[in-house]
Amino acid sequence: MTKHWLPGITGLLVLLCTLLVAEPTFAQRGNNEPRPSPNAGLSQTIGTTVVDMHYSRPAVKGRTIFGGLEAWGKTWRAGANEPTTITFSGDVKIEGRDLPAGTYALWITPMETGDWDVTLGTMVRWGTMSGESDPVLTVSVAPRQGDLQEWLIYRFEDLSTTSATLVMHWENTLLPIRISV
Repeated sequence: MTKHWLPGITGLLVLLCTLLVAEPTFAQRGNNEPRPSPNAGLSQTIGTTVVDMHYSRPAVKGRTIFGGLEAWGKTWRAGANEPTTITFSGDVKIEGRDLPAGTYALWITPMETGDWDVTLGTMVRWGTMSGESDPVLTVSVAPRQGDLQEWLIYRFEDLSTTSATLVMHWENTLLPIRISV
C-alpha cells in the first residue's frame, strides 16, 4: 500500500499561504515600525477566568483629552489605532450585568457630567469605528479625577478571588470598571 504524502503537504502549503495573505484582525497588532501610540496588553486571572486586553497607548502631548481630543458624548475606541479588545475565558459580570465568555471590542463614551458609557461590542476588523460594532452590553460608570497620566494605561485593582476593577487612566481621568466572576 503506497502512502501519498504530496496532498498533505500541498494542503499545508495552501493553508500557510492563506494565513499569510489574510487581512489582519485587531488581535494581530503589527509592529513593523515604531508607533506613536505603542501597543500594550495585560492579563489577569479572576477566579479561574482569564481576562486578556490589547490596546494602543496614545500620549497626552499637552492636549486636552476628554472634552477635547475625545469629544464629550462621542464614542471612542478606548485606545489609539485599532479598537481595544478584551477577552474573557469564562462568563463574567460587568458592573453587575452578565456577559458571556468571548472577545469584545471596548468602547467608551465620555460625558461632560455624570456617568460615562462603557460598551462591549462584537469582534470587528482593524480600523473599525464604534458605529460598525454591534453592542452586546453597555454599562454606566462614574469617572474619577486622578494624577496626570501621560500615556493611556489600563490596570487591575482591588483583586479578589471573585472580582477585580479594570481601571482606565489617561490624562487626569480614571474610569473604574468592575468585573466579577
